[in-house]
Amino acid sequence: MDTLKYTIIKNNHQYNEYCDTLEHLIHQGNHQDEIDLLTLLIEKWDEEQSTLSDMDPIEILRGLMQEHNLKAKDLAELLNLSKGTISKILNYHKGLSKDSIRKLSEIFKVSQSAFNRSYRLNVHESTLS
Repeated sequence: MDTLKYTIIKNNHQYNEYCDTLEHLIHQGNHQDEIDLLTLLIEKWDEEQSTLSDMDPIEILRGLMQEHNLKAKDLAELLNLSKGTISKILNYHKGLSKDSIRKLSEIFKVSQSAFNRSYRLNVHESTLS
């Protein structure tokens, strides 16, 4: 019996490999059946891993930073933002911009919807004056 080229995704490493392969195939502009299959497998993994829906975008971001051993200064470089802005975001003083959401989605290979949800910001009285 032949070995299958693609299987149900079982771990983050395989997920990342499939995402990279899908991106490569899309850029080639052919192999539509493979693209469809990989898309389906990736979406299934995303749905099964969507414990993210219980977390606000900043909790998700902090978890992904920890998983990838990133510090705030690393994130500042990746998003092309100041360390102060990253600090404000991580401390719920500033919301995520559309551009940051798009970049985070690309960097961590997660759906933009994980970051594009409302969450409560901590607005101090001192910032209102």
